[in-house]
This record gives sequence, structure tokens and C-alpha cells, in this order.
Amino acid sequence: MAAAVAPLGVALREATQRKLRRFSELRGKPVAAGEFWDIVAITAADEKQELAYKQQLSEKLKKKELPLGVQYHVVVDPAGAKIGNGGSTLCALRCLEKLYGDKWNSFTILLIHSGGYSQRLPNASALGKIFTALPFGNPIYQMLELKLAMYIDFPSHMNPGILVTCADDIELYSVGECEFIKFDKPGFTALAHPSSLTVGTTHGVFVLEPFNDLEYRDLEYRSCHRFLHKPSIEKMHQFDAVYRPGNISQQDFARGDTPSLKLDSEYVYTDSLFYMDHKSAKKLLAFFEKIGTLNCEIDAYGDFLQALGPGATVEYTRNTSNVTKEEADLIDIRQRIFHLLKGTSLNVVVLNNSKFYHIGTTEEYLFHFTSDSSLKSELGLQSIAFSIFSAIPECSGNTSCIIQSILDSRCSVATGSVVEYSRLGPDVSVGENCIISGCHIIATAVLPAYSFVCSLSLKMNGHLKYSTMAFGVQDNLKKNVKTLSDIKLLQFFGVCFLSCLDIWNLQVTEELFSGNKTCLSLWNARIFPVCSSLSDSVTISLKMLNAIQNKSAFSLNNYKLLSIEEMLVYKDVEDMITYREQIFLEITLNAK
Repeated sequence: MAAAVAPLGVALREATQRKLRRFSELRGKPVAAGEFWDIVAITAADEKQELAYKQQLSEKLKKKELPLGVQYHVVVDPAGAKIGNGGSTLCALRCLEKLYGDKWNSFTILLIHSGGYSQRLPNASALGKIFTALPFGNPIYQMLELKLAMYIDFPSHMNPGILVTCADDIELYSVGECEFIKFDKPGFTALAHPSSLTVGTTHGVFVLEPFNDLEYRDLEYRSCHRFLHKPSIEKMHQFDAVYRPGNISQQDFARGDTPSLKLDSEYVYTDSLFYMDHKSAKKLLAFFEKIGTLNCEIDAYGDFLQALGPGATVEYTRNTSNVTKEEADLIDIRQRIFHLLKGTSLNVVVLNNSKFYHIGTTEEYLFHFTSDSSLKSELGLQSIAFSIFSAIPECSGNTSCIIQSILDSRCSVATGSVVEYSRLGPDVSVGENCIISGCHIIATAVLPAYSFVCSLSLKMNGHLKYSTMAFGVQDNLKKNVKTLSDIKLLQFFGVCFLSCLDIWNLQVTEELFSGNKTCLSLWNARIFPVCSSLSDSVTISLKMLNAIQNKSAFSLNNYKLLSIEEMLVYKDVEDMITYREQIFLEITLNAK
């Protein structure tokens, strides 16, 4: 078999390109029964996000960017307490039951978790992680199309059930030419990827049952003894989850978000997506109906998968180290899920020739789109994707990346930067490692290295307005303090936030922050001006950044100011889609 003897990278690239071609053939065409998913469901955190997702899905269907004849649904989390992706899964099951009654028992369903606010990659905050643009395709692929393409072979080799995945990761794999991944066993089935022990500490790790077959294969069907969620390296060894290279040592295991494993290094098998059959889904749904309302965060991986396999024990239910907010009934709910699922089998599809990429932070986004030659080669990522700009000279593997944008030939974009859905004039200079999204810059402008600049359209009191968030790509928007006296601990573009407020002539009062007054962060700091035009909005936010860089005063006193949290409440999705569509049409006309 060609795939078995081809080097890992080549086999992976060929398998990935085949899936992309097959998906491309289905775009905009009605699919035959059993050829594709019956239902694709995307989760949303609130009604505002739900509406944004529905608008974008209907736009994609109108433009024939997705296969037709499939039911696309957006499932929103109930208002109130955060319920995690496990809670979202339960809500999605209830929603499907309401919509389809018993009919959903016979469906193949893809459930994509996309319900966060993307605080670590805020250019995805307004329109959603699952609609993050990728630098290839015409029209441009977004994460949704890539997910559908990479899973193109699954529905026709799957018993009715639900495949659960996240919006901000990419799984690439290659199996033998005549082989397919099958999801046909009762219980749960998860994909497993060889990874370094360090990667294992931030993922789920499978403790597999012994396996007699010594022959190396790209694809192996195994049983899982127990599942460890984000274990320490010590724990991986303790539970015999660690493998040492034997006859597999010829393979150079590569994992997307870490350097390739060395030929002689120890490795573990880590998780990505998982499938549950209808019987298991019904069991979870019956449990959810019984409890009625969920008031705590449930993790679909940590809380469902850790209950599975003959070696599962109840201890994990009391470990709350990975929970953002510990609610009173968390341990009780976890224990009830454990007893509900205990005894259910966890089947594992081991993909020895596979990679897992995470694109959920500014750092990962910049690395994978500009410097990572592996992903570039596997997916066919382009430096200039569906854009107007005279070619960028390729540097030694590290270049910039332009996605659906119109750039004047005289403007300059330094290496390591990504520009998406933007228009840049002749006198614009973008420093290295920047993210520029949804911007219109006509005037002379210098964007400092490591800048993050993203414009949003807003609807305020019935009027169209604009605001541009600007900060450093390395700033931590999630870091929060409880009191005003502690805001000196926050950093904006590497500078003490208190000093920044001084430069912008802003007073430190409770009014400076939106939302929860005991959770003060860059996310809810009211520092971004509201303007009547998109280009003015970018210009003023850049002046804020430059004032910090040059330590020169720039007063924000005369502007109406919003936090990022508030921008998302006022966002005008329709106008942002229209702006992208105008760029799309101009590029299309130019190509003709």
C-alpha cells in the first residue's frame, strides 16, 4: 500500500488533499443519502452569538459554500451559569429530540463546540471560532469547511450517533489506501494521536488495553482501559499510559502543536474528537431531563470519557483543578454522570500517522499561518490567499499571510504578520507578528510589531458605528483582578495598565469597567473609542497604541468608550458580512 511506505509528511499531505478535493466537489450541491452528515449542529454561548452564526450559515448556503440538503442547526446555551462543553452537549441532545422526536435515532450528527468568546484569539470573538478564515481556497475556507472536509469519510462508515468536536482544532490523518475509520461499535469511540508526554499534560490520555499485534499500522482499533484527563507525567507512568519506541521507531511521530517527537522519545496517545452511539446519547439525555437545569460547568472530555472503560474510578470527580468556577453541585453532578456511564466501553481508533493542531490563541494562529511549513504543506496554505497584493518575497520559511484583503502595492507587511478582511492604503506599514482584522486604513500609519488590531461594526441606538480593539498580541485579556487598587497588575502592550490610563487621561473608577465589578480585566476595560467611520476608528485606536509606544499623552476623554465585552453586545454582524462581501466582489472582479 502506497500510504504505508510513503514518508509520514507525504502520506499525510496526499490524504489531506484528497479529502479537500472530495469536499470541494460537494460544495453547493445536494448530497445523496448516507454520503454526508444528516445534521451539522454548532453550539453558541448566547442568543447574540446564535444569531451571528445563523446569519453566517445562511450566507454560506446562499453562496453555495456548503453541501446542500443537510440540516444545519445552531444550538444556544441557556442563559445563566456557564455549563461547559459537556452541558452544551446535553442541551444539543435535548434540542435535537425536540426538533426530530424519535427520528434522530437514525441520524449521523456532527456536533461542533463553538460557544466561547475566544478571548485568546479576539479576531474570532465577534463572528465565532468556527468561522475563522484560513489562508486557502476560493472562496476562502473557514474552520467550518475545513472540519467538514477532514471528516468527509466518516458519515458513510458510521452507525447512527453523534461525533463531538471543537471549533478551534484541526485533525489530519492518513490511513492505508483501502482503509477507513469506522465508528460502528457500541458505546463511545475516540481518535488517538501519538504525542509527547508534555502535550499529554494538557490533553486527555488513553490507557490502552494490551495489544497482541506487533505489526506497525497507520490505523489500529484498540480498547481503552481508562482515560486520564490532563494528567501529570508521573500519573501517565503510574497508569502505564507511556509507550517506548519499539518497532514503531522508524516513524517520526509529529504532532502539530509541538515539535516532532524524536525517534527515541517516549510517547502517549492523546485525544481529539469522540463519537457516541445513540444508546449512550439517549442515556445522557434521560439524565439531563431528570436534573432539569444545570448550574455548573461539565466537560465533555473530562466528565464523560473519564467515566468509561473497565479501569475507570470515581476519584476524578473530586478534582476541580481544571474548572474555572467551582459550583456547589459540581461534584454531585460529576458523580451521577460517572455512575450513569460506568461500564460503557471506550473504543479507541489509534492513528499512528496523524497530527493535531490547535488554533485557539494569537500565538498559535500566527505560528501556523506564517511560520509552520508542515501545516502549510499539508493544507496547501498560501501567503496571499484570495487577495489583491503584489507578491510577498518568501523569507526562510517565515512569511506574512494575507487573507481576502486588498492591499496597495506600496504598503508593507513584515514577516510573521496576518492581515484578514482588510483594506490597506499605500502609506501603511505593518510591523512583524501583527494580526490585522476587518480594518480599513487609508491614512499614513505605522503598526508597531506585535500589534493586534481588529475593527467591529456596531449598531447603537439604531445607528451604524465602529470601534477598533487594539492591544499587543501577547496581552492576556483573561487575566483579571478583583479591586481597582490591583489594576496595576494588568499589562497593556507590555506596559503597566495604570500607566496607560495616565497616558490616555482616563480616571480609575468603577465606571472604567463593564460587567462584573469584581472581575476587572482588559476584556471589560472601557478604553476603545466609538467612531462614525471605519477608517477613523482604526486611526484613533492606532493613536492609542502609538501613545503607549512613545510614552506621549493622547487623551481619550472626549470619546464614547466601550470594552471588548460591550462591543460584542453591540456588534452588527450584517454590516461586517457586507464589508467582507464588498472585498470579495472587488477581488473577484479584479481577477476577471
